[in-house]
Amino acid sequence: MGRVAVELTNFTGGELSPRLDGRNDLAKYNSGCKTLENMIVYPHGSASRRSGTQFVAEVKDSTKKTRLISFEFSTVQTYILEFGDQYIRFYKDNGQILSGGSPYEISSPYLEAELFDIKFAQSADTMYICHPNHSPKKLTRSGHTNWTLVDDVIINGPFMDHNVETTTANPSHKSVGQTTTVTFSSTTGINANQGFLSTDVGRLVHIQDGHFKITSVTSTTVVVGIVIVDLGISSSTTTDFALGAFSDTTGYPSCVTFFEQRLVFAGTTAQPQTIFFSRSADYENFDDKYHATVADDDAIVYTIASNQVNAIRFLTATRTLIIGTAGGEFAADGGGTGEAITPTNILINKQSNHGAANVDGISLGNATLFLQRAKRKIRELAYNFDVDGYVAPDLTILAEHITESGITQMAYQEEPNSIVWCVRTDGQLLGFTYQREQQVTAWHRHIFGGSFGSGNAVCESVEVLPTDDSEYQVWVIIKRTINGVTKRYVEYLHRFDFDETDDTSFNYLDSQLAYDGSATTTISGLDHLEGETVSVLADGSTHPNKVVSSGGITLDRSSTKVKVGLPYVSLLQTMRIDAGANNGTSQSKTKRIYEITARLYESIGIEIGPDLNNMERIPFRSSANLMDSGINVFTGDKEIEFRGNYETDGFIFVRQNQPLPLTVLSLYPRLITNDG
Repeated sequence: MGRVAVELTNFTGGELSPRLDGRNDLAKYNSGCKTLENMIVYPHGSASRRSGTQFVAEVKDSTKKTRLISFEFSTVQTYILEFGDQYIRFYKDNGQILSGGSPYEISSPYLEAELFDIKFAQSADTMYICHPNHSPKKLTRSGHTNWTLVDDVIINGPFMDHNVETTTANPSHKSVGQTTTVTFSSTTGINANQGFLSTDVGRLVHIQDGHFKITSVTSTTVVVGIVIVDLGISSSTTTDFALGAFSDTTGYPSCVTFFEQRLVFAGTTAQPQTIFFSRSADYENFDDKYHATVADDDAIVYTIASNQVNAIRFLTATRTLIIGTAGGEFAADGGGTGEAITPTNILINKQSNHGAANVDGISLGNATLFLQRAKRKIRELAYNFDVDGYVAPDLTILAEHITESGITQMAYQEEPNSIVWCVRTDGQLLGFTYQREQQVTAWHRHIFGGSFGSGNAVCESVEVLPTDDSEYQVWVIIKRTINGVTKRYVEYLHRFDFDETDDTSFNYLDSQLAYDGSATTTISGLDHLEGETVSVLADGSTHPNKVVSSGGITLDRSSTKVKVGLPYVSLLQTMRIDAGANNGTSQSKTKRIYEITARLYESIGIEIGPDLNNMERIPFRSSANLMDSGINVFTGDKEIEFRGNYETDGFIFVRQNQPLPLTVLSLYPRLITNDG
């Protein structure tokens, strides 16, 4: 029998697919994990327990889905917005904004079923919001409790193709501000020859030199409106007219972004492949100066030519404008010259044929991460100088099981560790540690404490809030069954403490609340966890679990600093040991791990074993430590006698089920392999 010591020095491979169990020839095999749950992979190679979540508030109506969107007014004033069924609520500085003691909110037109199809782009104190069922909206902030959602955003254009038929328009009035009745000679050329419809109310119509907005429809050939720009028509009738591109009839843009000082919309129902660029530095003006000499700063309307319907799904601004469609990915620039886009030099070329889902892409440096059409693959679209074009490799190829059930939302946390967060359809939160320059592409899964029905708690929305601190905040909406009733809570992940010196500051419970005051055994204010079995950290030390009754719990010992919340388990399972042997590989051979050294960083109270039924808890407390007080975190090596038997697999499990920290730097198992 051969004895060998193995080095598992990092976990930058993340959780790997079960289909890779036999690929020990892969470079990422030894750095990968079979299971990585409620653990985060750091670019340095370590795997750390994720922080718990802080309870902030219940959503307005827990019977309905809600969505979180971030709003960055300035580097020091950032907000989380709770978009629910026809309302918006606001959060700042880790709490909900109140007005007169009640949550401050404004009304919105977005229904529950529409919330996750909303796309948005922000500039300073203004956010432009679009959805194909609603006219573009503008959300502005004047103060913490002074927000406005404006409906009339576009002041001019964009317009569909100008009339080429013999149909004429005859306006009764032509000057700005006048109410005009416009009579058309025929329905030909109007709404596919249907003439005007009731859904045209609110639509802009261009006539010769100006335009008006329809306020009512009298018949299929007669409309009434308000003149916005002088029509300038010299005779009573003209064939020179064009209908607005945005309306209830044609649909509204489904995507929006900023690019080169232009506001860019795309993808209406009637024109799913068309992109609308505003005038340069004039975001709400889409006047293409149809009758004037074309200028570089004029608005642009561009329809992607394709042999199939490529409905536009997302827009992201990088070194070029990336356009994700249902049938492929395109890049728009100033004709490849490095110049700004103008009406005369714009060039849009197809870069790949994967197709995108209706989820906004994420811009990371010079790359765009987007969700493929079936919502199971995330691709990295980046320029490659070797092929002089864009390539889009699959970032889930080594962990396709992670996203197999589908992804509904993505958000990017740039600080401190470059993690892409994804909501899975079954309610798990996926993390993807992404640092391409360090070859770190590691997937990890997160299951929140508590339950929904007979299953796990469900994460329904995720958003990242940029801050000036060392770590961006990750906010989530979690659905649970609490005391027999469905509850949806707004929570955020605590920042990871890089210096775990104070054991009373640990935050490893979900939906957590804290008490800090005079010594007491009574903890109240836990109504959001009524009837739940909660874990407790009292003065930095673990405490027996309690059941919340009447919004409170009674501690077994008096404490001054208490954390109460729902427990969760952090679990790391290695791949099969590939250690080598006297006769080739140790894979499939009978072996026994008899000892292991775990190199830890600021950790307490973990378990290690060959399976979840035979875990060995590592001792950290000595006889010098008081039993009712916390102990200092441990950094260094811990040698453990392993409980493993002779077997062919050689898995190692590391588990933390207490509200305490865990960071695994590396594992050094020693084993005996039967070469016979």
